[in-house]
Amino acid sequence: MDIRFTNRLSFKQARLSVLAAFILGTLLSLIQVVVDYRSEDALIDQEVQAQINVSLSPAARIAYNIDAELALELVNGLLEAPEVVRAEIIDNNGIALASVSRPMANSGYRAVSDALFGRRRDYSQPLYVDHAPSELLGHLVIEVDTFYQGASFLRRAGLTMLSGFVLSLVLSLILMVLFYAMLTKPLVHLINDLLNMKTEGERSRLPCPDGHERDEIGALVEVINRQLQSIDVNLRQKLRAEERLRKYLEELESIVESRTTELQHTNAQLRESNRELEASREAALDMARARSAFLANMSHEIRTPINGLLGMIGLTLDSPLNEEQRQQLSIAYDSGKVLVALLNDILDLSKFEAGKLQLEQIPFDLGALLEETASLLSQNAGKQDLELICEIDPNLPGLLLGDPTRIRQIISNLLSNALKFTEQGHVALRLTLERSEGAQQHVCISVSDTGIGIPAQAINEIFSPFTQADAQISRRFGGTGLGLTLCKSLTDAMHGELSVESTPGRGSTFSVRLPLLRHEQAPRYKRPQPCNVLIWNQRGHLQGATLQRLLESWQMRCKRIDYEPSDNFAGDLPAARCWLIDSPQLAERLRDIRPDIPRLLICSYSQQLDQTRAEACHVRQQVATPPARHRLALAIDGLFEAQPRSEKSSTEQQMGNGQRLLLVEDNAVNQMVAKGMLSRLGFEVDLAEHGEIALSKLVEQDYALVLMDCNMPVMDGYETSRRMRADPRWQHLPIVALTANALHEDRQRCKDAGMDDYLAKPFKREDLQAVLQRWLTPTDQVTPAAPQATDPGPGAGS
Repeated sequence: MDIRFTNRLSFKQARLSVLAAFILGTLLSLIQVVVDYRSEDALIDQEVQAQINVSLSPAARIAYNIDAELALELVNGLLEAPEVVRAEIIDNNGIALASVSRPMANSGYRAVSDALFGRRRDYSQPLYVDHAPSELLGHLVIEVDTFYQGASFLRRAGLTMLSGFVLSLVLSLILMVLFYAMLTKPLVHLINDLLNMKTEGERSRLPCPDGHERDEIGALVEVINRQLQSIDVNLRQKLRAEERLRKYLEELESIVESRTTELQHTNAQLRESNRELEASREAALDMARARSAFLANMSHEIRTPINGLLGMIGLTLDSPLNEEQRQQLSIAYDSGKVLVALLNDILDLSKFEAGKLQLEQIPFDLGALLEETASLLSQNAGKQDLELICEIDPNLPGLLLGDPTRIRQIISNLLSNALKFTEQGHVALRLTLERSEGAQQHVCISVSDTGIGIPAQAINEIFSPFTQADAQISRRFGGTGLGLTLCKSLTDAMHGELSVESTPGRGSTFSVRLPLLRHEQAPRYKRPQPCNVLIWNQRGHLQGATLQRLLESWQMRCKRIDYEPSDNFAGDLPAARCWLIDSPQLAERLRDIRPDIPRLLICSYSQQLDQTRAEACHVRQQVATPPARHRLALAIDGLFEAQPRSEKSSTEQQMGNGQRLLLVEDNAVNQMVAKGMLSRLGFEVDLAEHGEIALSKLVEQDYALVLMDCNMPVMDGYETSRRMRADPRWQHLPIVALTANALHEDRQRCKDAGMDDYLAKPFKREDLQAVLQRWLTPTDQVTPAAPQATDPGPGAGS
């Protein structure tokens, strides 16, 4: 058997032994070199000191007699030493009586020697005579070149290391020969004998190599022989067992033959069943595809008239109306929004069933999203005279990665349910950061209320479609039962967990735990300047404690007064730079108390004071409840400005500034709706019924943005967008799709055609304003965010 030289045991053993010997020899050589180095280093000083001691007495007499000739002879004698490069005798006035020197030696090893011993060493010895030991006659100065001793040391060190290396090589050869003769050779012989065994008789006994009968190789041969005997015994037993098995197989053949007929009949039945199942599966898939196509078509057909309906009602509500007309139109507008929300929920559930729902991963401010949703739904809380609380964990990162539209749907549905089923008390929306694992952030969004609660036996049923806790609740509060089902499906799709805790008659708490990635840690708003704040909170309300925790996280120094409406405030009040008041009635009562302190009123939109009453009550800022963090921070800073800022922005009124937009829309009602909204936002609008007219208008006029319907006669929006992107003049002109198609495939089709953004019908003026602000804001003020679809509300979109 051929074994590579490097794989043989003799080579491996010799290599390990030589390696160990080499390391040990190297260490010993290094130790010897270090000892030699220290001895040589000390020897330099000893030799020079000896020369100084010999020359000290003559040098002192020469300095005493001031004999320059004898001084020169003495230093020339010192210079005869090979290591001395300079010698001089200096009198007590610092004048050299005699001085001689020579250049230092040059060599390639000079740098190593200088690093070990230094380039030179200077010695100076004071000179005295015996009869005047206290009188300094001068100094004997000697400068030594260390290379003379350093070169000698380097030669000895190199010889020591070389001899150790040569000894290691010789040792390796000797060990390799010994190991081969004592180990490898007998083992190879033993292996060849095993390979050459062919007959039964040769296999019964393996010869032992000479000289190894009593060592490990002999023991190995003995063990192999025993195993060979055991193999022979096992082989004979195996032959007998094979004979018995052959007989059993003959018996089994007859049994198998009888079973085969039965299996063939069963297989025929299974094939028939599989064909029926396959036919049923294809029928089910056809039905699912037909239902998806039907829902997509119905969504488009329903959204188009609803867009006109809601748009016209919204435009009419902005015009002068009497109270009765405004109330009737508001009811119609709210009913239309409920219809859109129901349509979106049904469409999203169908996407879940078809497995077509896709989630986005874009940066967004989760805290601001919760505050915005709570603000939009705060009017419902005001109608029911409820206290709506929104509290955000101060440790939450500023931006997270996820799907803000779907998270908004979850929050909106849970918050709407809490407001609908709670008649008194409070509804609290809280966002907490449970833990951080690197970039992974685990957040918990909880919605708690003091409503009717859910019976224990109904908790597992409320997440089923079109199901509520009982029929009485459905009759009393209304609803379809789709909201919680959609929340559960969206939470599962985002790998989160939705849980509920409820006590009938006392309220419920829905908690959504989601894993999200951190995109940016810094908050997205500017904190106010720290100051002393006095918070007025009606006893039993939660808003005061929530505000206090928020302000203290901003490093504010806060005091809170929990009052009753009948309390008298004539006593001493804590010192504060500003007051935060929670009701206009309290502001009226405090108008004559400390009028020098600026006040911030935090209440619902319907309770806010007009400008005259606010000034009379010394209220400089008003923020709607629940207050968003950035609005509250701006309002607190605004309390101390000479001219208080108004919370209402003029963006809605003057954001257009006369910019000209092109609206490409074939439906006359949708033209009127979109043009009315854009005109109220301050834009000039040109109309085009289809793509060819739009292209001709683009040649004649420059536009800041194009609003493009997708489905039009002559030339649709997709082809028009592709032609615009192919023309260098319009490659960077923003294009926003206006379409009643709300599926992900439609959104992707818009993106592939070159459109920048997406607005699904029916849309509100706020949605249109947000899209326009994203694409038309001047670049020197605000950098536009990454394009993302704007949905008409909870449940819209893909």
